Amino acid sequence: MSNKLIAKQWREILGLIPHPEGGFYRQCYRSAEAIAQRHLPSRFDGPRTFATAIYFLLEGDDFCAFHRIRQDEIWHFYTGSSLIIHEIDVHGEYKTTKVGADWRKKELPQAIIPAGHLFAATVSESDSYALTGCTVAPGFEFDDLELPGRADLLQRYPRHRRTIESLTRIG
Repeated sequence: MSNKLIAKQWREILGLIPHPEGGFYRQCYRSAEAIAQRHLPSRFDGPRTFATAIYFLLEGDDFCAFHRIRQDEIWHFYTGSSLIIHEIDVHGEYKTTKVGADWRKKELPQAIIPAGHLFAATVSESDSYALTGCTVAPGFEFDDLELPGRADLLQRYPRHRRTIESLTRIG
């Protein structure tokens, strides 16, 4: 069975829908309890659940565009090809992390993206897919998502031009 067909079956089985960053997702967990805004850092504009989790599927040459959120995010590898997370930290330093199951290739089963870091993702093998999960605490709300434009990122991080141009969709 081809990787395209397997990815399509995962999308159907898990009920995944297109994500604004690229790829497909479905929220599979949202804590029933919440943290009041007064107990959260000032970057949050309202209460947040304790945690949220999603399934996330990225296929072949698609990519998850550079974005940032206000919380830490933990990526978990499930199946398929490994995933490369491209990260620009708050000091403008760039690094990659391979999330996958093959420790011989220096892949890790989890990766942690600190709050406020820019990050994007690509599939290691262009003819495959990566099925992962993402856990966010405090819980994610779409108000917490920032999808900066290419021009803004190029102005702020000109030394990462090639990476930014390949992992952004909007001007």
